[in-house]
Amino acid sequence: MSFTDDKKLNEYIEKLDALRATGVNKVAEMKLEISNIKRNKMLSDAEKSEAVAKYSSEMEKAQQVAVQNGVADVQLTKEAVTYANSIAKEYIANVNAEQNAKIAELKKQLAMKCGTIKAEAQGRIAAASTEHDRETAKYELKSALFDARNKIQTEIDRCNDAKKQAFTDHVQTNRTLRNGKTNFCEDIELSWKNYIYNFKASKFFLENGLYLAILLFFIVCIIVAPAIGAGNLLTLPNIFTILEQSSTRMFYALGVAGLILLAGTDLSVGRMVALGSVVTGLILHPGVNIVKFFGMGPWDFTTLPMGCRLFMALFLSIFLCTAFCCFAGFFTAKLKIHPFISTLSTQLIIYGLLFFGTTGTPVGSIDAKVKDLIGGRWIMGVVNGELVTFPKLIIPAIIAIIVAWFIWNKTTFGKNMYAVGGNAEAASVSGISVFWTTLGVFIMAGIFYGCGAFLEAFRANASAGTGQGYEMDAIAACVVGGISFNGGIGKIGGAAIGVIIFTGLTYCLTFLHIDTNLQFVFKGLIIIAAVALDSIKYLKRK
Repeated sequence: MSFTDDKKLNEYIEKLDALRATGVNKVAEMKLEISNIKRNKMLSDAEKSEAVAKYSSEMEKAQQVAVQNGVADVQLTKEAVTYANSIAKEYIANVNAEQNAKIAELKKQLAMKCGTIKAEAQGRIAAASTEHDRETAKYELKSALFDARNKIQTEIDRCNDAKKQAFTDHVQTNRTLRNGKTNFCEDIELSWKNYIYNFKASKFFLENGLYLAILLFFIVCIIVAPAIGAGNLLTLPNIFTILEQSSTRMFYALGVAGLILLAGTDLSVGRMVALGSVVTGLILHPGVNIVKFFGMGPWDFTTLPMGCRLFMALFLSIFLCTAFCCFAGFFTAKLKIHPFISTLSTQLIIYGLLFFGTTGTPVGSIDAKVKDLIGGRWIMGVVNGELVTFPKLIIPAIIAIIVAWFIWNKTTFGKNMYAVGGNAEAASVSGISVFWTTLGVFIMAGIFYGCGAFLEAFRANASAGTGQGYEMDAIAACVVGGISFNGGIGKIGGAAIGVIIFTGLTYCLTFLHIDTNLQFVFKGLIIIAAVALDSIKYLKRK
């Protein structure tokens, strides 16, 4: 018998229902009616006004009743919830004890069953006259053990479901008593119990094994660093440096994440970075540029106001990156050319144009004042004898994450991305334009690349070689963050975490004076491990 069948508890529910029927519940009902009337296209404006006025009048009366019954409602609710908690505690304890006893008995039965199966199988194996008969007996043993374990596990899962349901009934009853209002502590406890009852070690390590390994690596680095004289790795200056290095790379990962979600990739990221950075460096250089672009120049933009120069640099960086992304995106969306090929072609085109146009000459540093304004640091103070400064580039990176999250999760376009990435043919049948969705993802990537390339010029002197290999880091960060190469699976938060993890990994290896060449080995191992785990999860889903 469930505690929800308790006579006194049901009396509380009936009293609260009667108390709220002509008050708060009536108000909610009238609000819904008014909302429905306003959306009803079958009614004229006059009919709508008349009906709204009628329901508004009824709602005002109900609000007065709600105010009159408010104190009694609160007191009765508090008393009812207290009583429900008291009887639910005993009920849940009884259910848990009963189900735990069943689970223990089931495990004993499983042990006995497995012992019997093994004994019978050993006899058949020993009596087998040929190798084929012996292998057949071994296969039958594995199948019988699997069936036995699977059957018992199903019963154990039912017992866990019964325990979970007992607590769920308790929470739902309390919500009913509170007239639908939730309780933060109850919600947290319910989420925890759901996690515990559904927890499976194999699934947990499959989904989080890579992160646990990386976490262990960071812990080892933190311990080893002082021992080899490299200093304390876990300090605010080091953490802020990792975040600063992650800030511009965040834009590239957010851009390429959309393409990976469509089961594609982008090999042109590094060249996009160089393109935008060179343009930004040319425009924001404090004086006459030493670089001629395709024989034109040198230019001097110092006669223009700084605000105009900043806008021009940002606009051109975004425009050029977006234009080249549209070029690659058109061939992918229209002619179904794999992004690997279309972006490889774009990479080579940009690479050739940049090196030919600038002869590989760095454009030099940008104006010191604007560099400090956007790419500098705020002084926070002295902590443990170290001057702590906050990198300004972290702010635009956070804004980019928020914008990308909103697009992915709160827009129709974001939903279409998941649909096309999961199954383009099904998405097309359901009315989604695969062409425009694909092209839109490329355009979005170009905008992120352009913003990131603009900011990259504030970190280092730009040249045609800037951003070399950034596409690999961006792709790796997305894979580590859980964006599946199989398409349609991933979260923007995973890509952001992946960037920080991958940047932190590189920083830790450098901090420990690991040879740069060996760092590529570590990166390669992480990438192949991440992709392998993703493939295993994909195969299991199939």
